[in-house]
Amino acid sequence: MKFAMCNEFCVGWPVEDAFKLARDMGYQGVEVSPFTIAESVLDVPASRRDAIRAAAEKTGVEIIGLHWLLTKPEGLYLDCPDKGLRRRTRDYFEALIHFCADLGGDRMVIGSPKSRNLLPGVSYKQAWDWSVETFRSLMDTAAERKVNLCIEPLSTKETDFINTVAEGVKMCDEINHPNFKVHIDVKAMCGEGRPLDEIIRGAKGYVGHFHVNDANLDGPGWGDTDYEPIVRGIREIGYDDYASVEVFNFIYPPEEIAGKSIAFLKKTF
Repeated sequence: MKFAMCNEFCVGWPVEDAFKLARDMGYQGVEVSPFTIAESVLDVPASRRDAIRAAAEKTGVEIIGLHWLLTKPEGLYLDCPDKGLRRRTRDYFEALIHFCADLGGDRMVIGSPKSRNLLPGVSYKQAWDWSVETFRSLMDTAAERKVNLCIEPLSTKETDFINTVAEGVKMCDEINHPNFKVHIDVKAMCGEGRPLDEIIRGAKGYVGHFHVNDANLDGPGWGDTDYEPIVRGIREIGYDDYASVEVFNFIYPPEEIAGKSIAFLKKTF
């Protein structure tokens, strides 16, 4: 298992400083939130992309990919009735694929619950079909740039569309492309009300990325979430890629979040 941290909890920091924190704390990788770089990745020139990638390489950490994809720019929506807006959202996903690859990353976590909730008058099947259509249209670009798109099931507290890992696996089956995978997240899986090892086992062969945190929205091991079944499930499916620390409470200093989390991960895994 390799360990990474997400950069957005380093609030207000240049991404280069997040790289240094990751290295100093013992992480091998950093996962980047595009909104911490620019309002839109379309505004990030090749020279800046090259500089970010070079800074990570010089620091000795790997940029593994992107998440929080549709936080900015505002107004994008995955599964709305407006065909033009769906097309703009699809095109921005394509721009994100290029941005991810330009930074050296190979995965994108598709979460963005506020941009995928079912809108009034839209059925689950309509949203599903529109989403599948969008993602299928991106697969050639994803394969060319060697980037995996990882759909993130989220709890019913966050969204009403794709709430379980099983639903994520179903979408993988329907799209049926090696560059489309499911993302597993500890906090989100805790909302399913099923044994966590059972949930993880059901995703064997489909997992493209893994977020570690706690049901209380803090870092892994900070709350009451039992990691024994998580570790058991991860080992049973043979996942040995990155576990990436994603937290949602930014009230603690970044050094504390990063340090306390990786200490727990090293002990646990």
